[in-house]
Amino acid sequence: MEEQKDNLNSPADTIPKVTGIGGIFFFSDNPQETKDWYAKNLGFEMSAWGTSSFESRSLNNPDEIESLQWSPFKKGDEYFSPSKKDFMINYRVQNMEGLIEKLKENGVTILDEIATYDYGKFIHIMDGEGNKIELWEPK
Repeated sequence: MEEQKDNLNSPADTIPKVTGIGGIFFFSDNPQETKDWYAKNLGFEMSAWGTSSFESRSLNNPDEIESLQWSPFKKGDEYFSPSKKDFMINYRVQNMEGLIEKLKENGVTILDEIATYDYGKFIHIMDGEGNKIELWEPK
């Protein structure tokens, strides 16, 4: 068990990298019916924003609550553009600025600038398969 613990990030770790999944978003022909089905059959609780949130504890800081957002989007919604895929994954990251510098050095397509909100920083990139990825550094 001690060996596995050594592989975990320390709370002071600032290496620019992904630390988890922050959200799963996908196209639906009828997002409201999809939300209703998941609520009725699987017990998903929807927020005022139309997402369901799954909470967990940080392994490195058990007092910290992390969340994963789940939401269907209307098929064809431009939020996934320029990707032609039916899904988008949001990855939770640490050291957003350092990660963006690393991605630029590696020739990764950066779609926009870092946007900062009360709940964290966001930026969008494209992977090598043409999938739009949302990166989120929570506050």
